[in-house]
Amino acid sequence: QVQLVESGGGLVQAGGSLRLSCVASGRSFSSNAMGWFRQAPGKEREFIAGISWSGDSTVYAEAVKGRSTISRDNAKNTVYLQIDSLKPEDTAVYYCAASPLATMAPRHQRLYDSWGQGTQVTVSS
Repeated sequence: QVQLVESGGGLVQAGGSLRLSCVASGRSFSSNAMGWFRQAPGKEREFIAGISWSGDSTVYAEAVKGRSTISRDNAKNTVYLQIDSLKPEDTAVYYCAASPLATMAPRHQRLYDSWGQGTQVTVSS
């Protein structure tokens, strides 16, 4: 069991940057791989980025590769998602998730068993 709380969303101008945070409690944070997903209105939830328990392995979706960074601080039980050069199509609810596959950075939703409530990101033109 892991409880996750996201923060850092808001209204951002296109071309700007933001940094989302996710604080975990419950199951040992360092025992979990972590991921970020997003869901835009009328669309399926999609994988954005993942990171292994040690931070040694990271995976990014093509939509954000090259302009995003996922990182974690196990001492603070926190995972971060930095997105630069934001586009209007980045507008979505962003979710933090935890996976028991600690040595991996899973891409698939079914490999995660704990989810946060989400934080809204809106990118204006």
